[in-house]
Amino acid sequence: MTTSPQPSTPLITELRQICGSANVLTHEDPATDLSPWEQDWRKRVKGRALAVVRPGNTSEVAAVVKACAAANTPIVPQGGNTGLVVGGVPNGSGTQIVLSMTRMNAVRAIDPANLTITVEAGCVLQNLQAAAEAAGFLFPLSLGAEGSCTIGGNLGTNAGGTQVVRYGNTRELCLGLEVVNAQGDIWHGLSGLRKDNTGYDLRNLMIGSEGTLGIITAATMKLYPQPAAQLTAWAAVPSMEAAVQLLGLAHQRLGPGLTGFEVMNQFALGLVDKHYPQLRVPLWQGTPWCVLLENSDSENEQHARSQFEALLEAALEQGYASDAVVAENLTQAKGLWHIRESITMAQAQEGLNIKHDISIPVSRIPAFVAETDALLAREVPGVRMVDFGHLGDGNLHYNVQAPEGADGQAFLREFEDKVNTWVFDQVKRFGGSISAEHGVGEQKVNKLPLYKDPTALAMMRAVKKALDPQNLLNPGRVLGK
Repeated sequence: MTTSPQPSTPLITELRQICGSANVLTHEDPATDLSPWEQDWRKRVKGRALAVVRPGNTSEVAAVVKACAAANTPIVPQGGNTGLVVGGVPNGSGTQIVLSMTRMNAVRAIDPANLTITVEAGCVLQNLQAAAEAAGFLFPLSLGAEGSCTIGGNLGTNAGGTQVVRYGNTRELCLGLEVVNAQGDIWHGLSGLRKDNTGYDLRNLMIGSEGTLGIITAATMKLYPQPAAQLTAWAAVPSMEAAVQLLGLAHQRLGPGLTGFEVMNQFALGLVDKHYPQLRVPLWQGTPWCVLLENSDSENEQHARSQFEALLEAALEQGYASDAVVAENLTQAKGLWHIRESITMAQAQEGLNIKHDISIPVSRIPAFVAETDALLAREVPGVRMVDFGHLGDGNLHYNVQAPEGADGQAFLREFEDKVNTWVFDQVKRFGGSISAEHGVGEQKVNKLPLYKDPTALAMMRAVKKALDPQNLLNPGRVLGK
């Protein structure tokens, strides 16, 4: 027996007139599978959308927002749906529109003299990188999900990645935005100016707001000259303290040439070795920590290699590292980075886990890790710690794996909230943040009031109410209902 399609609502009819019937997907057709837009990347949450709307240009976005505002219908903006905090999928009510930006993926312009590239929000990060490279430039934002995440999502969460130590977060890479506000008006802010002191910085207000204040439709991003040399090394270090000392030495010896500095604990690398043995993880078995560091040089490769090797020799002499290997070519360098980027997938292969994206002042990270590891070991006997992340900017992915052989679902039910509280309390005690680069989304929305300054929260709520008085843009995220 087949069910007849349900009749369209007036809003759905209007959205089809705006974007075309093929770009408004609903559950009316039983053959239509909306799960790619309704389920988060980690497959922890699945909602139900009233419709998935795929506009093709900024005017269509504005018209969609106006129609939804008139119908009092909430909108969930979505890029590549690679987020980790349940910030880009609908809730289960069936009343929210998912606004998928993936059709708006064009590179609009490259300005070589201004060192900028203007792209639409749905442009996949890897495609942006390739367009910059084809024009002879570097766009330095680099993430594990760069083959599917979009620049609009990167801006919405102020994504970090592996080269923040030199180039900064996505916020520091953006010079201008085009945004549709909650009333459906378009803010044309793609100037590409490096200096504009004419009032409030609306660009930075939108970046990191997770689609709760406006819908980013395009952005003007910074470009950089391609480095003359890029060198990568992998070092075994005896402790987190030694890793921090090695970082300080790298800053002294390499200066702005230090572009990446990642740290990984032995268990994290052991998971990669277990689930992806073909990657051949170096040096991990005889050391508690490994470091992956990168040096870029604008002069020449010989100068960069000499400088880099001198750094590693000094690190070995001073005991900051016990062994090190330097990639001999780009293929080897990419292989080392691939190992680092495979930790997340290896952890998923191992089973369900509790993820944390935290930042701590670099100088306090060794004490934080030692104390918090010990705390969790006492409270959850047999727990396995997957510690890795961007030590260069103080961002750790401090993840907690269930004891070996334990049922993952039962572990989460019993310990997820407790572990989050223990970890976040420690983060607060050490002067850190409970979200470094993934955002707040829905996952941390109930925790934020416990760890965010109350005055800051009050100011944030005032901004939200002023810009989105109907609470239609990604409601329930960041600040809650």
